[in-house]
Amino acid sequence: MVYDRTCVRTRGHLTPFWASGSMLYRGLGRIDATHGVSSWDEAFAWLAARPTPITEVQYWGHGTWGGAWIAAERFDADALSPASRWRAPLDAVRERLAPDALVWFRTCETLGTPRGIDFGERLADFLAARVAGHTYVIGFHQSGLHGLAPGIRADWAPDEGVAEGTAEAPTRAKSSRPWAPRTITCLHGQVPAAWFSRGLG
Repeated sequence: MVYDRTCVRTRGHLTPFWASGSMLYRGLGRIDATHGVSSWDEAFAWLAARPTPITEVQYWGHGTWGGAWIAAERFDADALSPASRWRAPLDAVRERLAPDALVWFRTCETLGTPRGIDFGERLADFLAARVAGHTYVIGFHQSGLHGLAPGIRADWAPDEGVAEGTAEAPTRAKSSRPWAPRTITCLHGQVPAAWFSRGLG
């Protein structure tokens, strides 16, 4: 598990919660290693150096439609371009992933709107791994959880989780609620198998 260690005095002061949560998850045996990072370069390097094949990566940090953040760095579909400075590090991460690995963004609204759907689909195809994430603002409750397998298109509505604006031009996301679709809590450590997209048509 990787988390953003830069949010100590700014951006919600969430790093202490992510760090504590990572220790809880290790104690429960849900993860076997955790690392706080200050950049995506650091995150990718740590993952690529893991000594055994990786079956699951969780990232805890900030997100927005179509991307996830570490400090001021946004990881999105542009990172998959051959011209991206992160392409080689991502190639190295892909080589460390086990068959049917899962990459789970426990971040706000990363898979929401067409931008989020495009990011999720392209990342799953690039990594040859399952990708999961949320369409709502998440906290204790974490709503709009969806998963994608390589080659499978998203089956959720592009405007899911959008509170203001449109799917094409969102301005505010909905907050997670117990009654919102596909809701777990931060204490849940698995993506339900039935919540992975079955594709369109």
